[in-house]
Amino acid sequence: MEVRAAVLEEFGAPLVVQEVDLAEPKAGEVLVELVGSGLCHSDEHLRNGDRVSAEAEPTMYPLLGGHEGAGVVQEVGAGVTKFEPGDHVLSSFSPTCGTCQYCISGRGFICNGNAGFMQRGQFEDGSIKHRVRGKELSLLGKLGTFAERTVVSARSLNRVGADLPSSSICLLSCGVATGWGSAVQRGEVRPGDIVVVVGLGGLGAAAVQGARLAGAGRIIAVDTNPVKLQLATKIGATDIVDPKNGDPVQQVKDLVPGGVQYSFECLGLKATAEQAFSMLAPGGTATIVGMVPFGQKIELHGFDFLRERRLQGSSMGSNHFRVDMPRLVDYYMRGKLHLDDWISAKIELSEINEGFANMKAGKVVRSVIMF
Repeated sequence: MEVRAAVLEEFGAPLVVQEVDLAEPKAGEVLVELVGSGLCHSDEHLRNGDRVSAEAEPTMYPLLGGHEGAGVVQEVGAGVTKFEPGDHVLSSFSPTCGTCQYCISGRGFICNGNAGFMQRGQFEDGSIKHRVRGKELSLLGKLGTFAERTVVSARSLNRVGADLPSSSICLLSCGVATGWGSAVQRGEVRPGDIVVVVGLGGLGAAAVQGARLAGAGRIIAVDTNPVKLQLATKIGATDIVDPKNGDPVQQVKDLVPGGVQYSFECLGLKATAEQAFSMLAPGGTATIVGMVPFGQKIELHGFDFLRERRLQGSSMGSNHFRVDMPRLVDYYMRGKLHLDDWISAKIELSEINEGFANMKAGKVVRSVIMF
């Protein structure tokens, strides 16, 4: 079948909306008609190559991006019993095999057999489902939600209620799960803790809400964008810091003498990662949520570790997709998780390059393609 999709044909190029050949679903696979797909920085990183190794670049393109997807099941392949046509679903780029050492020890988010988010997106049987002019397409996270329809593994989907707005609920697939999970699951914020979130895009906004839901006593939001700072106060931040007004580390320590217990870096920059660590009190933990450019090193003072400060990474917020998604949906339905406020623009597929330009310029928190 032919579907319209936004294809990244080569490194650094604009996406091209064109017809893509899509194979029928085989055993264990599902054909999904997309309704909404969020624009995430991870897709932009693949476009400009700043988070991909030089060795991987030649094998990545042409590429069909998109991984924050919500849609409706159209057809299921042989052996698929958890889904049927008409089901409303969310995508996940962290499916689990259920048998590797990470899965059986409860850490399926780093499963050996999962999607390989930044790797060439072949399916388990080695097949390619998407082609353009005869060329095989890689898929971001084995999903490819920048298309009217896509074929994915049944392991990459989670059923949701038909009454949920796809424009908002699709954000749970990546930005919300990662940011929320970084605070609640990876960071393990506890009631009364003092938290700082650096960078208030989709990840940062979710981290603020995760910290609030975990019961943090004080949440300091750091960003240079006044619109994002205003949103942060609406969704749970108690204090705001604008680096334009001076050294953000000093501003945080002026608010909290001695430093904070937890910091979350949600931009993926060397400078802000180092600042997030410097904001910690003795015994504090800094979690790097954003994607730092490939090959770039973070420099810290070794002496600071003697006071048991800790720096750690986060893989999609240590999420357990099939457990966390229903929980996040419930938070949203009960008004405890703000998603609608995130959406700065609803756009058509043909406007995808403009959407990424606005994201890169800091004009939006999230834009969502509505199919």
